[in-house]
Amino acid sequence: MIHPRPNPIVAAMYTLRDMNVDVIVTHGPSGCCFMASRPLENAGIRVVTSALKDNDLIFGGSESLVATLNEAKRKFAPRTMAVVGTCASTIIGDDLGAAVKRADLGDTICFAVDCHGCMNNNTEGAIRALKAGAKAGIVPQDECDRQTVLLKAATDLEKKKGMAGKTYLSPAVSPTKMHVCRVIADALKNGKKVAVVMLAKKELAYRFSDMFVAVDEARKRLGGQTLFVANMDEGLGLPRIRRYCSNIMAELDADGVNIDCIVGGLDEYAVVGERMKEKVDEFEPDLKIILGICHAYPDMGKDDILITDQPRELANYLDQNFTCAVGEVSSHNMVMGATGIVHLETADTLREIVREM
Repeated sequence: MIHPRPNPIVAAMYTLRDMNVDVIVTHGPSGCCFMASRPLENAGIRVVTSALKDNDLIFGGSESLVATLNEAKRKFAPRTMAVVGTCASTIIGDDLGAAVKRADLGDTICFAVDCHGCMNNNTEGAIRALKAGAKAGIVPQDECDRQTVLLKAATDLEKKKGMAGKTYLSPAVSPTKMHVCRVIADALKNGKKVAVVMLAKKELAYRFSDMFVAVDEARKRLGGQTLFVANMDEGLGLPRIRRYCSNIMAELDADGVNIDCIVGGLDEYAVVGERMKEKVDEFEPDLKIILGICHAYPDMGKDDILITDQPRELANYLDQNFTCAVGEVSSHNMVMGATGIVHLETADTLREIVREM
């Protein structure tokens, strides 16, 4: 492939966030992973950098790292900290673990994640973060092992059906949401069965879940039957991920929206598609709406409505003639730091159409 893919360093940082690590220290130039670091702080994680300079690349950057660790300890008094390696620290051969031991961190639990940007699959960065967290006692070993299996399954899914299986994909501009929402509204008005299936990844569930609310509102006004299926098991996943599920399920319950089938957790989107399909097939829907990592659902039909947040994934679907695919391409920035459901443009479009019927 020649189109850009996610970075193992960033994958490690997001995994540390999901482990509820208080402070992340990137050991590299100040601009390394800047675009990921700032949104992470919106989620309550402190992200700082050792800000390696030219001389550090020649003589070693350990002193800069030790000084940064000591300053982060003084400034934030964290319970946990993690040092994340970068391409620069790997090339010069800095020993991250030795720097952690030299720093004056008191009772703060601090551990190093030895990773860089040239590790092939981005999920390798997440796996290394999990293994380092398990060794430090932040994550149970059985959860580390479980997550490793799921991350490898996610990589396999992307290579077989997703963006990683393409040499290049131009980001697509989403078609209008009006057509697909009229299809949904007409199906319900005519008493048909509509299945809404969410295969969401992490915090993106905060936005895709709004489709359950909108379709439920439409059913109450127009008629029809619905089946809601989601990967939001509150008992599975890293601490922050389980909290996402709890927050969303509580809000849906308050809105009177019932998820008929909970199949797996938010970290299991790559492995639960077949089980979801069994539930949906029993319902025998006239129309399916698939949200999130849509290609994780087996045997997508050309008439299925696909809603994704990735402009390149949208291009992937449109190239395969899934003509009812639309994109919510600003979703990731909108859900960073969210604690409740964030309105989805497709859902709001459906609401508008239903009001006019």
